[in-house]
Parts: sequence; structure tokens; C-alpha cells
Amino acid sequence: MAATALTLATLGLTAPATSAAQHPDGVRSIALHGSDPAQRALSARRTEPFSMLGVTWADSRAELGGTAQVRTRDSLTGVWSGWHDLELDVRTPEIGADAGDGEVRAGTQPLWTGPSDGVQVRVTGRNGAQSKLPAGLRVELVDPERAAAATTSYGVTARAATSTSMASTAPQPVVTPRSGWGADESLVKDPATYTTDTKVVFVHHTAGTNDYTCEQSPDVIRAIFLYHVQGQGWNDIGYQFLVDKCGTVFEGRAGGIDKPVVGAQTYGFNTDTTGVAVLGNYNDAISSQPVLDAVAGVAAWKLGLYGYDAAGTVELTAAADNGKYKKGQKVILNRISGHRDGYPTECPGNNLYADLATIRALAAAAPGT
Repeated sequence: MAATALTLATLGLTAPATSAAQHPDGVRSIALHGSDPAQRALSARRTEPFSMLGVTWADSRAELGGTAQVRTRDSLTGVWSGWHDLELDVRTPEIGADAGDGEVRAGTQPLWTGPSDGVQVRVTGRNGAQSKLPAGLRVELVDPERAAAATTSYGVTARAATSTSMASTAPQPVVTPRSGWGADESLVKDPATYTTDTKVVFVHHTAGTNDYTCEQSPDVIRAIFLYHVQGQGWNDIGYQFLVDKCGTVFEGRAGGIDKPVVGAQTYGFNTDTTGVAVLGNYNDAISSQPVLDAVAGVAAWKLGLYGYDAAGTVELTAAADNGKYKKGQKVILNRISGHRDGYPTECPGNNLYADLATIRALAAAAPGT
């Protein structure tokens, strides 16, 4: 939406300090209020700096059942954006051990805003007064610049796997380690959990916006990590891999890129799968060739570790009722699938989803496959 040149003075506002609960490592939480059970809001206000935000709620299994909209103030120009719809996403970890220090919270997909210092939020139930929104709604403001640099080197003993991985038939892609995007390993309280296999690679997009530079990709990923860990109470970032629009591949969840690390990326099918998330909204963006090549390269290598054909299919069993499948239901999935194939979501966006056939072909044609 078009930006509006509204300043706080125009809105009749000053610059009050926000009554936000603040984590020392970059996330501030502001509760949303309202007397109507079908509406919650936060009036336009100045805030401490942030570059990403999302809306979360207390019950990790509850659906929002409505819309969440935000607008933000550019800290460089003072201009307020138009209203943005946040993409709803109630996926949660399937195992209690994936929770961090606090309770696991459901939430929207986060939105990268760039440097901002003001926010306004409105959340509305789908059926107006007939709806009741979940309790504990709040907006999470993420400032990746406040986050401490990683204090533990890549490949530390705490993140090492318990077994030796097999050799893949496809070459290992170049992957930027967690230290390359500034993961604060002190925030990850529990070691990684492993399964024995990687049967499917799920392709995601992070939604939000495409308005980032590739030089900003480490900041975007660090902000997603903070949102997942401090905003939603997860133990670590949900995705095992992330890819930016220039085709750079980043290590996501800790535990070893060549190991079958359990993530929190496709609720109901987190076991024996891995997730590759492309930064951006691929309902709007068109996949570049570097993105297609990068996703295909990761998928070919990971599936090749277990001798699987990237163009093949497999039967998986749903581990939870997730709104698309019932727990225990048998499902036939492509070895390279979109998030929406396993969970009721728009992810990975219509354009990237349409590219999955191309990605499968590229992965199947990778050297050694």
C-alpha cells in the first residue's frame, strides 16, 4: 500500500515511552487491548527502534480466525506506511522439548519493515462480533541490531550430532554458517533433536516483504531467529536452511547441516523432513534463477545423503491434527514439496509453489544424482 506522510504530530501524538516488556537481546512485546472480544488494537505510537515485527497470542494451538494488520513509521523519513496484512501462521513445534524458557506462543509470520520507530496494530475477528480472538495478543518488535553477536563458534560440541553422516551423491552447497548471520547461541537452551532420516524437503517463503537488500539478509535471518525464540518461545529458529533472493544459502537451526535435525517448519511433518525458506513474499516476487538453483542444490544434497531421488514421492504419516490432515493419516508427498502440501497455508507463495516442478528437475539433474 502507498505510504502516507503522517507524522505523530499530525496524528495528535507525542513520543511517549512505550509500556513494553523488553528482552535484553532485541525483542520488545506490547500487549494489544480492546473491550470488544472480536477486536484488539494498539494506537499509533513512537517506539524504540525495530526492523521486524509480528503478532503472537498465548494459546499455541489456537487460530487467530481473523486478520492482523500493521503499519509502521520509517525512522529515517518519519513517514508512516500503509496498512500491511500479516500472513497468519499457527505452526508450532510438535515436541515440548522445542520450547525455550517460556511458553510456546502461536503467531503470524514476521514482517521485515526496515528501520522503524513507530507502530500501529489492529486485529479483527473473521466474523465481526460473532468472533472471539485468542487471549494474550501482543505485537513483538524485533531489533536485530540489539542482538549480541554469536558467542559460540560454528560446530560447537553442544550442537554436534551423535552419529556420522553418510556421503551424498550430490555435492554439498556452499552454506553460510550461523556465525555468519550472528546467531546468539546463548539463547538456544537445549541441544538439537535428531531423527534418523530426511525423506522430504519442504520449501517455504518467509512472507512479509521483498524490500531488503542481500547485504541485509543476515539481519533479516537474525530477526526471524529472535522472533521465533523470544517472541514465540521456541528453542531455535524453525527452518533448517534459508535462502535469500541472491541465492545465498544460510544455515538455520543448529545441530549440523548434514544431520537430520528436527525443525519447527511444517507442523505435522517435522519428523524426517527438512525446511528451506526463501526470504521474501513469493505471492508477489518471481523466483530468480539463483534462488531456484540454491533451493534445488540444498534439496539434492540433503535427499542424496539418504539415497533418495529428488523427483520421487514418499508416504509420510501426519504426527498431529494440523487443519489439513489428521494425526496418523497417511499422505503421499513429493520428495520436494511446498509447505502448503503438508499444512493449510499460502506458503511458499503461488509463484514459488509453481516453480517446484522446475526445482525438482534441477535437483534430479544435479551432478552425481
